[in-house]
Amino acid sequence: MSVLALQLSGFLASFLGFILQIVCTSSSNWKVSSMSESVITATWMFEGLWMNCAATSSGSIQCKWFSSVLGLEGYIQGTRALMILSLVVSLIGVITALFGMKCITIGSSDEQTKGKMSVTSGTLFIVGGICSLAAVSWYAAQVIQQFYSAIHGKSRYELGSGLYIGWAGSVLAILGGIFLCCSFKKSRKSSPRAYKYSAPSNEQKIYKPTSQADKAYV
Repeated sequence: MSVLALQLSGFLASFLGFILQIVCTSSSNWKVSSMSESVITATWMFEGLWMNCAATSSGSIQCKWFSSVLGLEGYIQGTRALMILSLVVSLIGVITALFGMKCITIGSSDEQTKGKMSVTSGTLFIVGGICSLAAVSWYAAQVIQQFYSAIHGKSRYELGSGLYIGWAGSVLAILGGIFLCCSFKKSRKSSPRAYKYSAPSNEQKIYKPTSQADKAYV
């Protein structure tokens, strides 16, 4: 695969992953109330990082923002921080990738400089993908733990669509970052300069005395 094709594939995958990370962060469907033990299915609850909502079968939805940050559970606060960090790092990666693409003439035209910028952007995408992957997996683990440890009669929650969007975005960001890192090939080091060795001439130089002392010596 050519360098340009590898860069384009990596950038498109990383950018799509970045968009999915934004959708995941803003989604209010990280966990959904379970219907397995509920008799009344006309109303269900779903919750995200920023609000919890209630929906009815008639189509009405009511949402409420979390009123307190310190009152939230620790895993929600940690997930928020990781997702925001992932978005910031990935945004910097998008900007850096635009300057490092071979098909874009913005910035330096040196291939070595563009290659290093491409590697930098790929590394940023990988870091952002790992952050979002850790956040989504942490939240999912808490939902699963609470589902099996919930007291009888208490509402249980299952994994929502926002988590699957987050997983997909994380994988795409990491995969695109790997492509961008692999698109840079270091130039071969120039071989050390060869020193020319001039063999002594076979011809003997004839010594001619130039002064009286030299003539006397001869």
